[in-house]
Formats: sequence, C-alpha cells, structure tokens
Amino acid sequence: MIEQDAVVVSEALKTKQISAVEVMQETLARIAQVNGAVNAIVSLREQNALLEDAARADASPRKGWLHGIPIAIKDLVDVAGLPNSKGSLLFKDVISPKDDIMVARLRAAGAIVIGKTNTPEFGLGSHTYNPVHGVTSNPYDLTKTCGGSSGGAAVALATGMVCVADGSDMMGSLRNPPAWNNVYGMRPSYGVVPSEAQGETFMDHLHTNGPMARSPQDLAALLDTMAGLDPRQPHGLVIDPTLPLLTKGKKTPARIGWLGDWGGTLPFEAGIMSETESALGQMTRMGWRVEEASAPYAMDPIWQSWIDLRSFAHGANRVATYDDPSKRRMLNTAMRWEVERYKAMSAADVHAAATIQSDWYRVAHTLFDHYDALVMPSTQVWPFDKTITYPTRIGETEMDTYHRWMQVTVPAGLIGLPVVNLPIGFGVSGLPIGVQLIGARGADAKILQLAQEWHEATMWPYKRPAMR
Repeated sequence: MIEQDAVVVSEALKTKQISAVEVMQETLARIAQVNGAVNAIVSLREQNALLEDAARADASPRKGWLHGIPIAIKDLVDVAGLPNSKGSLLFKDVISPKDDIMVARLRAAGAIVIGKTNTPEFGLGSHTYNPVHGVTSNPYDLTKTCGGSSGGAAVALATGMVCVADGSDMMGSLRNPPAWNNVYGMRPSYGVVPSEAQGETFMDHLHTNGPMARSPQDLAALLDTMAGLDPRQPHGLVIDPTLPLLTKGKKTPARIGWLGDWGGTLPFEAGIMSETESALGQMTRMGWRVEEASAPYAMDPIWQSWIDLRSFAHGANRVATYDDPSKRRMLNTAMRWEVERYKAMSAADVHAAATIQSDWYRVAHTLFDHYDALVMPSTQVWPFDKTITYPTRIGETEMDTYHRWMQVTVPAGLIGLPVVNLPIGFGVSGLPIGVQLIGARGADAKILQLAQEWHEATMWPYKRPAMR
C-alpha cells in the first residue's frame, strides 16, 4: 500500500480498507529493507512508539487527509523531541523543543512523524553528505549522489519508504534531488508556504519550504496543507487550494517557452540536452505548443545578484558561529565561504544585488503574457560519484564556486517563481533526469495542472522504480 500515491493511501485509511497500524508496519518493514543501503532516513523513532501512535490514529477521529500516514521531516526543520542536526557537529545532540509551523500543520492534518530525512551540512550544495549522518546514495546507482539538499526526502520517496515528503529550496533543493531520483518536487511561489518565524524575515526572499511526491496530485494535496499565512511574518501570498483545481475546467493547449541553455551561457554535460529535447517532443505530441524562447535577461548579473543575496542570507545567520574560533573549525568550507563573503559586503553591494533581482522580476513577469510556463533542465550534470565534494568542471568549463554547477536553478529561485520538477526518464547510464516547469508568481495551481497532464501521459515514477 505505501508505494501507492498518498491520496490513495489516505482514501484507504478513510474507508478502513487498511489500518494506520498496517501502514506503519509496511513503512517500518520497507525502511528495514532498503534504508541501510541508501541512508535516507535518519533519527528514526523507536518502533513500538510509532506503532502506538498508529494505533491511536486508528482509535481517533480523522483529523485530515494525512491521518495515519507516516512522514519523515527534512533534517533542517524542528520536530519536537527529535534531533535537528542540520548535518553539523555543532547541532548533533540538539533536541528540538517544539515543532516548526510546517510540521505543526502536517500533524494537524493527521501525519505521524517517524524521523528525519538526511541533508547536506546546513543544506549547502546539492550533494547529501555530512559529518553527522554520512552520505545518502542514489537508489538507481548506489555509487552516485542523490542530490540535495532535500536528497534524503527524494530517496525515501523513490524507494517507497514514504509516500509523500517535505523539502525546502533555495538553490534547487526541490528540483535537483527529484530530478535525480525520478520523483516530483515543487518550489512554490515565494510566500505561499511560510518558514519558521525567526530571525530576519523582511529581506530574505530566496528560501521556501515545499512538497515532494511521486505524483502532482500528491504535490497539490501536501502544498494545500503546508500553505497559509503566518501572521508573524510579512510577504505571505494567498493562493486558492490547488488540489480541487488540478483537473478542473477544459484543457487548452499549453504554451511553453523553452529556455534551453539560456542563449549558450550555461554548460551542460553530454546527454542532458538530448534527453530534455526528447521530453519537449513528448510535450508537443501531447498538444502543448513548445517554442524556443530567447534568453530574456543577461545571466551574469542574475548570477552576481544571486550569490550576493545568498551570502547575505547565509552569512548573517552564521557569522556569530564563524567569529568564535572554537566553532569556526566545525563549519564546512561552503559555509565559511558564504560568511566570509558576507563579512566583506557593503550595504551598496546588497542594494545593487536587490536592484538586479527587482529588474529581472519585472522582465520575467512579461514572459507570462506569452507563455503558460517556461521550461529549463533541472540539472546541468548527471548524478556524480558520491565520494567527490562537487563537480569542478562541466565539459571544458571550470566551476569557480562550490555551487556554480547548479546555476540553472537560479533564474526562477532568485525571484520566487513556482517551479515543478517533471521526471522525464533516464539517460544511457540508467540515471534519472528532469526538467523545471516554471510558472508566473502565484500560478502554482496552473503549473500543477500542467504537471498532472504530463504525469498522466508519462507516469515516469512508476515505470522504473528504484530498488524494487
């Protein structure tokens, strides 16, 4: 049962075709079977306690659509009573005293939290490894990376250990791991899903929580549970529930703008463009109108704005740790790089970066006068050997930062547009790949509708299941 869509499991629980105890037993058996090989779920709660929670769910009135469904939460998020290591030795033994707002909303809908999913240290980079929990492997090739930072969640979905998962995205973390694990991930419009209200909440618009699943229908159901204003925070965005709109109304041919390699400025490993173009052919056969779109804005200023605003956000959060010599040595190279850039920045640097961000948003807004969605590859490289830190070159192009090889995710992320990773199949090596389906701000339901059309036509997550 747990390999079914979450909405199917939910209906079976609602109609008592299966009990929450049975679902939990299946979940624990699956984890015992495959997690040792992939290391996706960490901080797993004790089995008897989980079965007791499931028994209570069976004996209790139904709270919501997640009632009795097991879920593991990304290890950057606070779950009351569980460790939140963030993959760092600094937080290895820290137990969260309370739930973050997202977890509270999932519990209110009836979810049973079973543990955490692995992530890179502080969520930096798209390779899930850290000194606390180790490396998470790609279930399609255990020698390869699964991506990150929502890598553990993507692997847990791909291997059937959970039927729905949470993730978060600053630089592709709800797009890159789903692409490399043959599942769906959605970065919602900025403001739809609030993060925890702590620290600075007015200026950092780069990061958002969001859903991951094996179908767009499950994405929509989980997004509707996560979404909603938090009165403690500014910049919230209200959208209508997306699940009821998924198949509503007559389908008209979608207008798709193909951005490709952004006018030749983004390098890609061999095979990625050919696989992506095959997917574009499938979209055309579905009746979508696919057009090649010119690069709408220069990539260099987008990149400069991105790395400055990203360092401003990360550096401000960790500068106190960096300034303590006894703790600085426990920060990884990527975080030290971010903090050092932050410390060297001026107010004028931040303003310049925000001005580019604002200008790019104004330009991007006009694209959706012509297109229902834009498409770009989700990744620039195939899953690489899990023993290396990150790719240092793509073809003949040297990578000048630890995250340059993820640049394809930046245009949408910088301005908070909604994006769904669409699985599009497998390369010659048998590894999965995906594309970004990008919508206008607030058009979350529209791109989920398109994703559902794609899913019904292709069913990629069920064509070649991982580790079955």
